[in-house]
Amino acid sequence: MKQALRDVAALVARVGVGGIFFANGWTKLEDGLTATGAKFLQQGAPAPGAWATVTMLTELIGGALLIAGLGVAVTGLILFAEALGVFLVAPPLNPISLNELILLGTASILLAVVGAGRLSVDHMVVIRRRESEAADEFAADAEADRVLASLRDSDAPARQSKPAEDAAPRAEDVPPPMADTAPHPRPRTRPVKPPAAEEPAPDPAPVPGDTLVAGRKKPAPRGRRPSSEG
Repeated sequence: MKQALRDVAALVARVGVGGIFFANGWTKLEDGLTATGAKFLQQGAPAPGAWATVTMLTELIGGALLIAGLGVAVTGLILFAEALGVFLVAPPLNPISLNELILLGTASILLAVVGAGRLSVDHMVVIRRRESEAADEFAADAEADRVLASLRDSDAPARQSKPAEDAAPRAEDVPPPMADTAPHPRPRTRPVKPPAAEEPAPDPAPVPGDTLVAGRKKPAPRGRRPSSEG
């Protein structure tokens, strides 16, 4: 809301100040350079004809530019310089005209500093310039993306065309295997069954006349020695 009020106030100030400047220049144009030069001569201007021509063109062109809001920063400074020059070199004899000159110069420098507002040709030109700059930046970014994409596409076949031996590591480049020091689980061993006890071989069949004593063969009886007595 505040910005809208500022734009409206700037428009009213431009139209009022620019309209007065344009009307003064148009009056000088209707009176003619000779009559205008004579007035400047009465006010003490050193070159009345030149002052008449310069002030007439400045007020006509500057007033129109202020009303349209085109180049307000530069136009306001030019109109302020023109009003200051007239005030110093050839001040008007009429006090009302003098006060009017002071007010016009002050308003011109104020518009030059504050700006024309958004309701002006300057604002439309700035918008178009910003849009064109944004479009240029977007086009530059798109062109850079296309260049990068083309570079990536050209690098891809080159990588695929490398020989296999270049891609595979050579034997001397492969580091020797390191000793495996990581702990490993001990293998599970199945319990070995003890061999079955061998059955004792059966004893040989007893010979007739032999007797077994507690599982042993009884030895044969020894014969008596013949006594030496006799």
